[in-house]
Amino acid sequence: MTDRTIGTTNEPEPSDSLKGFGEVHKAFRKRAGLTQEEYAPLVRYQPSTVASIEQGRRFPPRVFVERAEHVLDAFGALKGAYKHVGRERGLASWFRQCAELEEQAIGLYTFENRLVPGLLQTEAYARTLFDEQVPVLSNVQIEAQLAAREARQCLLAERPNTAFSFIVEEYVVRRETGGRAATRELLDHLLELTKSCNVELQLLPMTLGAHAGLAGPIQLLETPENEWFGYCEGQRSGQFLTDPKSISVLHMRYAKLRSQALSPGDSRSLLERMRGAL
Repeated sequence: MTDRTIGTTNEPEPSDSLKGFGEVHKAFRKRAGLTQEEYAPLVRYQPSTVASIEQGRRFPPRVFVERAEHVLDAFGALKGAYKHVGRERGLASWFRQCAELEEQAIGLYTFENRLVPGLLQTEAYARTLFDEQVPVLSNVQIEAQLAAREARQCLLAERPNTAFSFIVEEYVVRRETGGRAATRELLDHLLELTKSCNVELQLLPMTLGAHAGLAGPIQLLETPENEWFGYCEGQRSGQFLTDPKSISVLHMRYAKLRSQALSPGDSRSLLERMRGAL
């Protein structure tokens, strides 16, 4: 996933579709005569999760919806409402939702044309990004962001069976964010990470010109239930995608980018040459 806009801390209001799903779910639960505490074990989720979904503050996982349909005998109403669930605004919340899904994902696919993806950043690289944020962050905020990023990066080591694919524009690495010393450290870090069989990095060469990712960064992830989600990010907004047609478009673009980028082996060779030149 691309990283959220640093310094955006306010939770947005839930969208009407999330609120609507929550109200429909609550109505069926009450019709069944169940409290949240009685109902939660039946769908194998915590009561707090049920409460968040009914309040429209948490995206309902597909497996939750399927279990709810069965337990509440909802005759397809919950599945129908689920198709229209979304949140119109609020990058901070969507990033947190993506982070939750990342922890369970069996596949993560990221294209970046602005900066090195958060999962691949070194502390020096990330600190430079936080130092340059506008509005300016306090030292406390910067340290909190660094701690959150470090915790998120544990995914690479803790999920050896998850496929991590990254496609990054070559110039993003050549920019020397943080200076030469930070760039040498970054290149060493990338070369070490890509020794893992489940971490694949491809560079999109500067000589390519036009390519399939000109519309901006892409993140796709696949859950253990083989459900796909997408995420796209702008300056002060993010879009979390669940619509199969939208996700299909991102799949097509990502597949094209894979074919346009250097192979993982050639990308490693380029990184090694870049490291040797510093």
